[in-house]
Amino acid sequence: MKRRQFMTEALSGALGVSVSFSGFARAARATPLRKAPAEDQRKPGLARALLLGDSISMGVGNSGDYQGYEVPVQNLLTGIATVSGISGNGGNTRFGLQNLPEWLGKKPWDVIHFNWGLHDIVRKADGACIVPAGEYERNLRKIVNGLKVTKATLIWATTTPVPKEEANKAANRRNSDVIAYNSIARRIMEDQQIAIDDLYSFALPRLNEIQQAQDVHFTFQGSEVLAKPVADSILAALRARMPIGA
Repeated sequence: MKRRQFMTEALSGALGVSVSFSGFARAARATPLRKAPAEDQRKPGLARALLLGDSISMGVGNSGDYQGYEVPVQNLLTGIATVSGISGNGGNTRFGLQNLPEWLGKKPWDVIHFNWGLHDIVRKADGACIVPAGEYERNLRKIVNGLKVTKATLIWATTTPVPKEEANKAANRRNSDVIAYNSIARRIMEDQQIAIDDLYSFALPRLNEIQQAQDVHFTFQGSEVLAKPVADSILAALRARMPIGA
């Protein structure tokens, strides 16, 4: 079966059973998957999606006490797309620029869902952000240029909120910085006509339900909730790339 035909049928099925994703309630896998399930990798007709980000997107945290949205997104898009993450934390934009070629690899991607921010705004002892706002903008523009070379459909995810208690921890992050850096990123994405998955606005009104106490990370159940808009944005991008009936 040709890829376009396979994708058309897969997307038709996914979008036809209402985009409420009845399968969303399935429990996320406990193992730290970095790539989509093996059975999906053997299907050449599936689209390929890449998640770039920090621990909010990672499969399972190093300590095992939190899980990002990678695995739940894989589960939501089973049979539609091979969803891959990176083998570790995407860090700040400096680290992203250094490692982007390795993360992208040589195989083509259909959709790349990406974010940087939480590690850029970490405050140093002198009170300054590790990556100043001006450098963050320059780095992010370079990252976008590198991603555009792939010809994949790009989706920017806004950085999720920082609770007030986080300012008292070693990372010393501030939500005011999240808002400021999200504004910088939004301006870049709008200039480049890149879709925005506004996870900040999605998470903000439900933080008490989905985020860990005094921590930027989300609970296992919270990451499943966060995975829904991520999967929705990837589905929308695939639908635009391969229109139903094309």
